[in-house]
Amino acid sequence: MYFSRSRIIAVIAICLIGVLLALPNVFSRDTLDKLPGWVPTRQVNLGLDLRGGSYLLMQIDLATMNKERLDSTLDSARTALRTAKIPFTSAETQGDAVLITLRDPAQTQDAISALNKLDAGPAGSTSIYDIATTGAGQIKLAMTAAAARERAGHALEQSVSIVRRRVDGTGVAQPQISRQDPDRILLELPGVKDPEAIKKIIGTTAKMDFHLVDETGVPDPAHVPPGDMLLQDESRSGQAVPILVKRKIEVSGENLTNASPQSDQQTGGWVINFKFDSVGARKFAQVTEQNVGHRFAVVLDGKVVTAPVIREPITGGSGQISGNFTAQDATDTAMLLNAGALPAPIKFIEERSVGPDLGADSIKAGVYATVIGLTLVLAYMLVSYGLFGLFADIAVVVNLLMTIAALSLLQATLTLPGIAGLLLSVGMSVDANILINERIREELKNGKPPFSAMEAGFSKAWSTIIDSNLTTLIKMAILYAFGAGVVRGFAVTIFLGIMISMFTSTLLVRLMMTTWMRRRRPKQLKISLIRFVPDKTNFHFMNGRFWGIGLSVALSVASVVLFFTPGLNYGIDFIGGIQIELKTDGPADFGALRSDLDKLGVGPVKLQQFGAPDQVLIRLDRQPGGDDAQNAAVAKVKGDLTQNFKNSEVQSTTSVGATVSGELFQDGMTALGLALLAMLAYIWFRFEWQFGVGAVLTLILDVTKTIGFFVLTGWLLGWQFDLESIAAILAIMGYSINDKVVVYDRVRENLRKYRSMPLRELIDLSINETLSRTIGTSTSVFLATIPLALIGGEALLPFAAVMLWGIVLSTISSIMIAAPILLFLGEKKLRRNATTIAGGRGSVIDQPAPAR
Repeated sequence: MYFSRSRIIAVIAICLIGVLLALPNVFSRDTLDKLPGWVPTRQVNLGLDLRGGSYLLMQIDLATMNKERLDSTLDSARTALRTAKIPFTSAETQGDAVLITLRDPAQTQDAISALNKLDAGPAGSTSIYDIATTGAGQIKLAMTAAAARERAGHALEQSVSIVRRRVDGTGVAQPQISRQDPDRILLELPGVKDPEAIKKIIGTTAKMDFHLVDETGVPDPAHVPPGDMLLQDESRSGQAVPILVKRKIEVSGENLTNASPQSDQQTGGWVINFKFDSVGARKFAQVTEQNVGHRFAVVLDGKVVTAPVIREPITGGSGQISGNFTAQDATDTAMLLNAGALPAPIKFIEERSVGPDLGADSIKAGVYATVIGLTLVLAYMLVSYGLFGLFADIAVVVNLLMTIAALSLLQATLTLPGIAGLLLSVGMSVDANILINERIREELKNGKPPFSAMEAGFSKAWSTIIDSNLTTLIKMAILYAFGAGVVRGFAVTIFLGIMISMFTSTLLVRLMMTTWMRRRRPKQLKISLIRFVPDKTNFHFMNGRFWGIGLSVALSVASVVLFFTPGLNYGIDFIGGIQIELKTDGPADFGALRSDLDKLGVGPVKLQQFGAPDQVLIRLDRQPGGDDAQNAAVAKVKGDLTQNFKNSEVQSTTSVGATVSGELFQDGMTALGLALLAMLAYIWFRFEWQFGVGAVLTLILDVTKTIGFFVLTGWLLGWQFDLESIAAILAIMGYSINDKVVVYDRVRENLRKYRSMPLRELIDLSINETLSRTIGTSTSVFLATIPLALIGGEALLPFAAVMLWGIVLSTISSIMIAAPILLFLGEKKLRRNATTIAGGRGSVIDQPAPAR
């Protein structure tokens, strides 16, 4: 309880720094930009669900890129063998390799030597090809795994850079672009409500190359000559005709240095002027000089945009592309060419868009819920513990500010579930102070003077605080590792809040208590003002153990049955599909909406009122045909709503493809499984195996009943089971195990204190001794969560309702389920171990059990 001057200064300085780092969040960005450079100006980044914008997850089509590289390898192999004058009967691609059959097997080694030249590169570089013989006169040429990984990584980096240049060209402010290994790119566009135009620009590969036209062949899809490609010539207005072009790239679009749109004064149409670098200019001059009188095709993304006849050599290193361009087409194409071609096609596998009005409403609701929840928790602590409750309240406020400061320092993103996490961390952070205050009260009742009681209270509560908080931190780490999107923000917020509460709830509160004690020197302490739980309870909880476990198992079995029939109402996070939130002009006309959307041919349409009568939730099943069909359906529905319901507003859009939905579901289930294993391992390590098994069995029963709650609310209220539901379950698990650790810790303490007391009576005693803490913590978290359910908005209502259910469920299960299971598992084993431990110490005196 001693604080040196330097220690006091350090604690106060840390708190003040936290408050200063949190202050920038109350000022606008323009105001902060005017301050001197040494002033901290970092703010918490608001997620797109709060400020509005679009979230796009893209996947690089590595399979297409690898196929193009394989075709290029095939052409290079043919050229190498022809140059070496080694005849071959066939050369074709099979799977991920090139298979070559030589006319004369005796030339196999010569052929391998010629093909090895394709692998020439800088000394020490990774070998590109693996060349092997598969039979007499047969050679297999395949890219090595190391080279494939290296090229995939390079393609991802190149794609990120090109996407960034393209997005910057659109003028979007502060876009966030990041790579998601192994083949994905995440793009966040603040303020962009409808990303369709940007998706079109980003999704265009913009790969432009120059090829000679094969003027001798006949464009027949059934008979494409070797070394040729059959493409569509779109240079003629209003129609596309097949055309044969040489597969060999004469000049690559990578050699372009500039492209600009320009109006053609002669035709009135639009053209694109381009200029090559020195290498491209030399190649362009050479090919045009050698092929005067022949057609030269400009191929853009696999289509011929123009194929003029070369009238004379072009030696200036510049040229002009003419085609059926509108002004916007020419501008966009020029921008794409300047940004560079994507190394592989990109497809959009997940899209989430939120309008700015909906984001502003979410912020307002979140702020109100946080303020009201914080006020309720502070009032409860003040009423319950008086002056010591005031100390705890100061610590809670500092904890909240320091959590915001930490989020600002990390420039973390605060999402709507993150606000929920912030409020929940407030409720859970007072748990340590409730434990400490209740321990001090016990020591005072045992006759210790104030200073000794305070020191013993902090000391004895410390191990319980560590155990209960570490279990929550473990689960939040698992949720962050396996979560996605907004759920990770929830995990980060809870994690930081709990970590900081270890400082504020113990060190800061202890400093305030000891400072007050040293000044006042009270001979007596009164910790509580109003007791919501009597000081001495003597409930015989274990007498109802069979009823408690029997009822719990019955409810869990019923929940499992409900899980299969009718089953969970899975959200699109887990099954894929499209979800659109629409705000109509006045009460929604569901009949007109359904009739109109049914005509679009996008499958069954589900409509649901979402909060107010003018709020409609539109759900579509995952579209057959993959991600492209999914994106087309989103555009079709939004276009129809804009055209036919002009006074309505699309407030949010979510589209999840099959790949992402499957991964999200798998990751969510993995997070739940790992959390259970982590709890078992930790409690087993800190206590005995009986405690670990008892806690995990109780958690399983709690989780199954929570699943049943999800089924019933999904069936009756239409609530969906999605990523936020997984976060809610893990939060319930964290709170539940926290509750059980407190009871188990007291059981472990009493096992050493009462050597001969029957385990049933000892467990009853332990529960009664911790009952005030159990009720106090449950009440504080309940009070913090109620505002989320009442005013947090429709998006947070299911989350908050599940949390409220979980708080009640966890409180009951800690007493009526976890404790009886521990009694059944350890009635003989734990009692014998406890006697051995107590006897070995030689200083533990058995005390009488409470009267029964």
